[in-house]
Amino acid sequence: MAGHEYAGFLEPPRRPCCRPRLPLVLLGMLTALLWAGLLTLLLLWHWDTERNLRQLEDSAARNVSQVSKDLHRYQSDQMAQKSQAAQLSRNVERLQAQQTQLESQGERRGRGPGQTVGGTAPEPQGTRPGDPRAPKHHLNERRAASDSLEKLQEEVAKLWMEILASKGTTCNTCPEGWLHFRQKCYYFGQGAKRWVQARFTCDDLEGRLVSIHSQEEQDFLTKRANKRGSWIGLRDLDLEGEFIWMDGSPLDYSNWNLGEPNNGDQGEDCVMMLGSGKWNDASCRGELDAWVCEQLATCGPPAPSASGDVLEPAPTEGH
Repeated sequence: MAGHEYAGFLEPPRRPCCRPRLPLVLLGMLTALLWAGLLTLLLLWHWDTERNLRQLEDSAARNVSQVSKDLHRYQSDQMAQKSQAAQLSRNVERLQAQQTQLESQGERRGRGPGQTVGGTAPEPQGTRPGDPRAPKHHLNERRAASDSLEKLQEEVAKLWMEILASKGTTCNTCPEGWLHFRQKCYYFGQGAKRWVQARFTCDDLEGRLVSIHSQEEQDFLTKRANKRGSWIGLRDLDLEGEFIWMDGSPLDYSNWNLGEPNNGDQGEDCVMMLGSGKWNDASCRGELDAWVCEQLATCGPPAPSASGDVLEPAPTEGH
Protein backbone atom coordinates (compact mmCIF):
# COMPACT_ATOMS: atom_id res chain seq x y z
CA MET A 1 0.00 0.00 0.00
CA ALA A 2 2.72 2.35 0.90
CA GLY A 3 4.33 1.79 -2.37
CA HIS A 4 1.17 2.66 -4.24
CA GLU A 5 0.60 5.82 -2.23
CA TYR A 6 3.78 7.35 -3.38
CA ALA A 7 3.47 6.16 -6.96
CA GLY A 8 1.44 9.17 -8.04
CA PHE A 9 4.11 11.50 -6.84
CA LEU A 10 6.90 10.15 -9.01
CA GLU A 11 8.54 12.67 -11.42
CA PRO A 12 7.49 12.31 -15.07
CA PRO A 13 10.20 11.34 -17.58
CA ARG A 14 12.15 14.32 -19.08
CA ARG A 15 11.99 15.06 -22.84
CA PRO A 16 15.28 15.78 -24.63
CA CYS A 17 15.75 19.53 -24.92
CA CYS A 18 17.96 19.64 -28.10
CA ARG A 19 16.04 17.52 -30.56
CA PRO A 20 13.75 20.27 -31.94
CA ARG A 21 16.78 22.51 -32.75
CA LEU A 22 18.74 19.96 -34.87
CA PRO A 23 16.57 20.24 -38.04
CA LEU A 24 16.80 24.01 -37.83
CA VAL A 25 20.57 23.83 -37.71
CA LEU A 26 20.69 21.41 -40.61
CA LEU A 27 18.30 23.61 -42.59
CA GLY A 28 20.47 26.62 -41.91
CA MET A 29 23.61 24.83 -42.99
CA LEU A 30 21.92 23.59 -46.17
CA THR A 31 20.68 27.10 -46.91
CA ALA A 32 24.17 28.50 -46.38
CA LEU A 33 25.63 25.87 -48.71
CA LEU A 34 23.04 26.68 -51.35
CA TRP A 35 23.79 30.38 -51.09
CA ALA A 36 27.52 29.68 -51.24
CA GLY A 37 27.06 27.52 -54.33
CA LEU A 38 24.84 30.14 -55.94
CA LEU A 39 27.36 32.86 -55.17
CA THR A 40 30.15 30.70 -56.59
CA LEU A 41 28.15 30.15 -59.78
CA LEU A 42 27.46 33.87 -60.04
CA LEU A 43 31.15 34.65 -59.61
CA LEU A 44 32.15 32.05 -62.20
CA TRP A 45 29.54 33.39 -64.61
CA HIS A 46 30.80 36.93 -64.01
CA TRP A 47 34.41 35.94 -64.61
CA ASP A 48 33.46 33.97 -67.73
CA THR A 49 31.41 36.91 -69.02
CA GLU A 50 34.30 39.30 -68.40
CA ARG A 51 36.69 36.96 -70.22
CA ASN A 52 34.31 36.68 -73.17
CA LEU A 53 33.88 40.43 -73.24
CA ARG A 54 37.64 40.93 -73.28
CA GLN A 55 37.96 38.41 -76.11
CA LEU A 56 35.20 40.19 -78.02
CA GLU A 57 36.91 43.52 -77.45
CA ASP A 58 40.23 42.13 -78.66
CA SER A 59 38.56 40.53 -81.68
CA ALA A 60 36.68 43.74 -82.46
CA ALA A 61 39.90 45.74 -82.17
CA ARG A 62 41.67 43.34 -84.53
CA ASN A 63 38.77 43.48 -86.98
CA VAL A 64 38.71 47.26 -86.87
CA SER A 65 42.46 47.32 -87.45
CA GLN A 66 42.17 44.88 -90.37
CA VAL A 67 39.27 46.82 -91.88
CA SER A 68 41.29 50.00 -91.51
CA LYS A 69 44.25 48.38 -93.26
CA ASP A 70 42.02 47.00 -96.02
CA LEU A 71 40.42 50.39 -96.48
CA HIS A 72 43.81 52.06 -96.63
CA ARG A 73 45.03 49.47 -99.15
CA TYR A 74 41.86 49.91 -101.20
CA GLN A 75 42.30 53.68 -101.18
CA SER A 76 45.93 53.23 -102.20
CA ASP A 77 44.87 50.90 -105.04
CA GLN A 78 42.27 53.40 -106.14
CA MET A 79 44.85 56.19 -106.16
CA ALA A 80 47.28 53.96 -108.08
CA GLN A 81 44.60 53.13 -110.64
CA LYS A 82 43.74 56.81 -111.01
CA SER A 83 47.41 57.57 -111.46
CA GLN A 84 47.73 54.79 -114.06
CA ALA A 85 44.64 56.05 -115.85
CA ALA A 86 46.08 59.57 -115.91
CA GLN A 87 49.39 58.21 -117.22
CA LEU A 88 47.52 56.21 -119.83
CA SER A 89 45.65 59.31 -120.92
CA ARG A 90 48.92 61.21 -121.26
CA ASN A 91 50.44 58.35 -123.24
CA VAL A 92 47.45 58.25 -125.56
CA GLU A 93 47.81 61.98 -126.13
CA ARG A 94 51.50 61.48 -126.88
CA LEU A 95 50.60 58.67 -129.25
CA GLN A 96 48.09 60.85 -131.07
CA ALA A 97 50.62 63.67 -131.30
CA GLN A 98 53.21 61.22 -132.62
CA GLN A 99 50.81 59.92 -135.24
CA THR A 100 50.03 63.46 -136.32
CA GLN A 101 53.74 64.21 -136.56
CA LEU A 102 54.32 61.08 -138.62
CA GLU A 103 51.53 62.01 -140.99
CA SER A 104 52.98 65.50 -141.33
CA GLN A 105 56.45 64.09 -142.00
CA GLY A 106 54.99 61.75 -144.58
CA GLU A 107 53.30 64.64 -146.38
CA ARG A 108 56.53 66.69 -146.36
CA ARG A 109 58.54 63.76 -147.72
CA GLY A 110 55.96 63.28 -150.43
CA ARG A 111 56.65 66.65 -152.09
CA GLY A 112 59.97 68.15 -153.20
CA PRO A 113 61.02 71.83 -153.01
CA GLY A 114 58.56 73.96 -154.97
CA GLN A 115 56.45 70.94 -155.92
CA THR A 116 52.78 70.51 -155.28
CA VAL A 117 51.19 67.29 -154.18
CA GLY A 118 49.96 66.64 -157.73
CA GLY A 119 53.49 66.99 -159.16
CA THR A 120 55.16 64.76 -156.63
CA ALA A 121 56.90 61.68 -157.86
CA PRO A 122 55.85 58.87 -155.51
CA GLU A 123 58.47 56.83 -153.75
CA PRO A 124 58.86 53.25 -154.92
CA GLN A 125 56.25 51.04 -153.29
CA GLY A 126 57.26 48.28 -150.94
CA THR A 127 60.63 49.77 -149.98
CA ARG A 128 61.97 48.89 -146.59
CA PRO A 129 65.16 49.66 -144.66
CA GLY A 130 68.04 48.17 -146.61
CA ASP A 131 66.26 48.45 -149.98
CA PRO A 132 68.60 50.36 -152.36
CA ARG A 133 65.59 51.92 -154.13
CA ALA A 134 64.67 53.97 -151.04
CA PRO A 135 66.55 57.21 -150.17
CA LYS A 136 68.72 56.45 -147.18
CA HIS A 137 67.89 59.58 -145.16
CA HIS A 138 64.18 59.01 -145.71
CA LEU A 139 64.52 55.44 -144.54
CA ASN A 140 66.46 56.48 -141.44
CA GLU A 141 63.81 59.06 -140.56
CA ARG A 142 61.01 56.62 -141.23
CA ARG A 143 62.63 53.85 -139.24
CA ALA A 144 63.32 56.15 -136.27
CA ALA A 145 59.76 57.44 -136.31
CA SER A 146 58.35 53.94 -136.71
CA ASP A 147 60.44 52.59 -133.83
CA SER A 148 59.37 55.48 -131.62
CA LEU A 149 55.72 54.93 -132.47
CA GLU A 150 55.99 51.19 -131.88
CA LYS A 151 57.57 51.70 -128.45
CA LEU A 152 54.88 54.18 -127.50
CA GLN A 153 52.11 51.84 -128.62
CA GLU A 154 53.62 48.99 -126.63
CA GLU A 155 53.97 51.21 -123.58
CA VAL A 156 50.27 52.06 -123.78
CA ALA A 157 49.36 48.38 -124.29
CA LYS A 158 51.41 47.28 -121.28
CA LEU A 159 49.83 49.98 -119.14
CA TRP A 160 46.37 48.82 -120.20
CA MET A 161 47.29 45.25 -119.28
CA GLU A 162 48.49 46.35 -115.84
CA ILE A 163 45.28 48.26 -115.20
CA LEU A 164 43.11 45.34 -116.33
CA ALA A 165 45.20 42.84 -114.36
CA SER A 166 44.80 44.97 -111.22
CA LYS A 167 41.04 44.57 -111.67
CA GLY A 168 41.30 40.79 -111.90
CA THR A 169 41.17 40.45 -115.68
CA THR A 170 43.30 37.68 -117.19
CA CYS A 171 45.34 38.79 -120.18
CA ASN A 172 46.44 35.63 -121.99
CA THR A 173 44.64 35.70 -125.34
CA CYS A 174 46.79 34.95 -128.40
CA PRO A 175 46.05 34.73 -132.14
CA GLU A 176 45.44 31.31 -133.61
CA GLY A 177 48.70 29.41 -134.07
CA TRP A 178 50.50 31.42 -131.36
CA LEU A 179 51.45 30.09 -127.91
CA HIS A 180 50.99 32.01 -124.68
CA PHE A 181 53.61 32.32 -121.96
CA ARG A 182 53.17 34.85 -119.17
CA GLN A 183 52.20 38.15 -120.84
CA LYS A 184 53.40 37.40 -124.37
CA CYS A 185 52.42 35.29 -127.36
CA TYR A 186 54.98 33.43 -129.50
CA TYR A 187 54.90 32.22 -133.09
CA PHE A 188 57.42 29.57 -134.17
CA GLY A 189 57.81 30.16 -137.89
CA GLN A 190 59.19 27.68 -140.40
CA GLY A 191 60.79 28.31 -143.78
CA ALA A 192 64.19 29.38 -145.06
CA LYS A 193 64.78 33.09 -144.44
CA ARG A 194 67.51 35.58 -143.86
CA TRP A 195 67.38 37.59 -140.65
CA VAL A 196 65.87 40.69 -142.27
CA GLN A 197 63.25 38.55 -144.06
CA ALA A 198 62.30 36.93 -140.77
CA ARG A 199 62.05 40.38 -139.22
CA PHE A 200 59.64 41.64 -141.89
CA THR A 201 57.61 38.43 -141.71
CA CYS A 202 57.10 39.04 -138.00
CA ASP A 203 56.07 42.61 -138.84
CA ASP A 204 53.49 41.25 -141.27
CA LEU A 205 52.16 39.02 -138.49
CA GLU A 206 51.79 42.12 -136.28
CA GLY A 207 54.67 41.01 -134.08
CA ARG A 208 58.45 41.19 -134.05
CA LEU A 209 61.40 38.88 -133.71
CA VAL A 210 61.49 37.58 -130.15
CA SER A 211 63.29 39.36 -127.31
CA ILE A 212 64.40 37.14 -124.42
CA HIS A 213 64.68 38.64 -120.95
CA SER A 214 64.75 35.74 -118.46
CA GLN A 215 65.86 32.14 -118.01
CA GLU A 216 62.22 31.06 -117.70
CA GLU A 217 61.42 32.58 -121.07
CA GLN A 218 64.53 30.97 -122.56
CA ASP A 219 63.51 27.54 -121.22
CA PHE A 220 60.04 27.95 -122.74
CA LEU A 221 61.53 28.78 -126.15
CA THR A 222 64.16 26.04 -126.03
CA LYS A 223 61.49 23.36 -125.58
CA ARG A 224 59.54 24.51 -128.63
CA ALA A 225 62.01 26.07 -131.08
CA ASN A 226 63.44 24.39 -134.17
CA LYS A 227 66.35 22.13 -133.25
CA ARG A 228 68.36 23.29 -136.28
CA GLY A 229 68.39 26.91 -135.16
CA SER A 230 66.08 29.93 -135.26
CA TRP A 231 66.49 33.65 -135.78
CA ILE A 232 65.81 35.83 -132.71
CA GLY A 233 65.51 39.59 -132.42
CA LEU A 234 69.03 40.42 -131.22
CA ARG A 235 71.59 42.25 -133.36
CA ASP A 236 74.47 44.71 -133.25
CA LEU A 237 73.90 46.26 -136.68
CA ASP A 238 74.20 49.85 -135.46
CA LEU A 239 77.35 49.51 -133.35
CA GLU A 240 79.60 46.46 -133.35
CA GLY A 241 79.48 44.67 -130.01
CA GLU A 242 76.45 46.61 -128.75
CA PHE A 243 73.64 44.09 -129.00
CA ILE A 244 70.10 45.46 -128.82
CA TRP A 245 66.77 43.65 -128.87
CA MET A 246 64.01 44.41 -131.34
CA ASP A 247 61.94 45.96 -128.55
CA GLY A 248 64.71 48.53 -128.10
CA SER A 249 65.83 47.19 -124.72
CA PRO A 250 69.48 46.51 -123.88
CA LEU A 251 70.91 43.06 -123.22
CA ASP A 252 69.69 42.41 -119.65
CA TYR A 253 69.89 38.59 -120.03
CA SER A 254 72.15 36.48 -122.22
CA ASN A 255 72.59 32.81 -123.09
CA TRP A 256 75.64 32.83 -125.38
CA ASN A 257 77.21 29.62 -126.54
CA LEU A 258 80.82 29.01 -125.51
CA GLY A 259 83.11 31.45 -127.33
CA GLU A 260 80.25 33.59 -128.62
CA PRO A 261 79.76 36.22 -129.81
CA ASN A 262 82.91 36.17 -131.90
CA ASN A 263 81.91 38.22 -134.98
CA GLY A 264 83.42 35.54 -137.22
CA ASP A 265 84.57 36.80 -140.62
CA GLN A 266 83.90 40.34 -139.35
CA GLY A 267 80.29 40.17 -140.45
CA GLU A 268 78.17 38.36 -137.87
CA ASP A 269 75.75 41.04 -136.74
CA CYS A 270 72.57 38.98 -136.22
CA VAL A 271 71.87 36.37 -133.56
CA MET A 272 70.40 32.90 -133.88
CA MET A 273 69.24 30.48 -131.20
CA LEU A 274 70.70 27.00 -131.53
CA GLY A 275 68.71 23.85 -130.89
CA SER A 276 70.21 23.74 -127.40
CA GLY A 277 68.85 27.22 -126.70
CA LYS A 278 72.32 28.78 -126.72
CA TRP A 279 72.91 31.90 -128.80
CA ASN A 280 75.36 32.40 -131.63
CA ASP A 281 76.05 35.50 -133.68
CA ALA A 282 75.76 34.77 -137.39
CA SER A 283 75.79 36.50 -140.74
CA CYS A 284 72.54 38.33 -141.41
CA ARG A 285 72.77 37.19 -145.04
CA GLY A 286 72.69 33.52 -144.08
CA GLU A 287 69.46 31.56 -144.16
CA LEU A 288 67.84 29.62 -141.32
CA ASP A 289 64.83 27.34 -141.53
CA ALA A 290 63.10 28.83 -138.47
CA TRP A 291 62.45 32.08 -136.61
CA VAL A 292 60.45 33.11 -133.56
CA CYS A 293 58.05 36.07 -133.39
CA GLU A 294 56.44 37.60 -130.32
CA GLN A 295 53.65 40.03 -129.47
CA LEU A 296 51.86 41.10 -126.31
CA ALA A 297 48.94 38.95 -125.20
CA THR A 298 45.53 40.60 -125.09
CA CYS A 299 42.83 40.49 -122.44
CA GLY A 300 39.92 38.21 -123.16
CA PRO A 301 38.97 34.52 -123.17
CA PRO A 302 41.89 32.32 -122.03
CA ALA A 303 44.25 30.80 -124.57
CA PRO A 304 45.95 27.36 -124.30
CA SER A 305 48.55 27.58 -121.57
CA ALA A 306 52.17 26.77 -122.31
CA SER A 307 52.27 24.63 -119.17
CA GLY A 308 49.54 22.30 -120.45
CA ASP A 309 48.76 20.50 -123.67
CA VAL A 310 48.92 22.94 -126.54
CA LEU A 311 48.73 22.64 -130.29
CA GLU A 312 52.02 23.49 -131.94
CA PRO A 313 51.59 26.06 -134.74
CA ALA A 314 51.58 24.49 -138.13
CA PRO A 315 54.39 25.59 -140.48
CA THR A 316 53.26 28.38 -142.74
CA GLU A 317 54.35 28.22 -146.32
CA GLY A 318 56.52 31.20 -147.15
CA HIS A 319 56.75 32.22 -143.45
